[in-house]
Amino acid sequence: MESPSGKLLVYTSSFTSHGKRLTHVSSAVEKMAKVLKANVEVVTFRKKFMPIYVYYKNGDEEPIPIYYNNGEKSETREIYVTLRNMMFVLSFHPKHAMLRHLRKEIMQFS
Repeated sequence: MESPSGKLLVYTSSFTSHGKRLTHVSSAVEKMAKVLKANVEVVTFRKKFMPIYVYYKNGDEEPIPIYYNNGEKSETREIYVTLRNMMFVLSFHPKHAMLRHLRKEIMQFS
């Protein structure tokens, strides 16, 4: 069932070993999803590529890219702050009215 707050999608390669990088991204995404009361979906592709992408999807709307990691080392906290900032910006868009109601929680939760 689709969450009223949307869904966070993590796109990654099933062939590329991401190790700690994917762990940090996944942890940050789970933490953000908890704040948003959103679902998380990990989408793996059978193609070799290095980047890890995170998108926000609301209903039938086109997914919006909110995070990209091309191999740089980032800690969970740093990734979470990036996600939080992107979701805060999206909360001002008229298509994402539900995020507007969560704006305070988005910025308070750390």
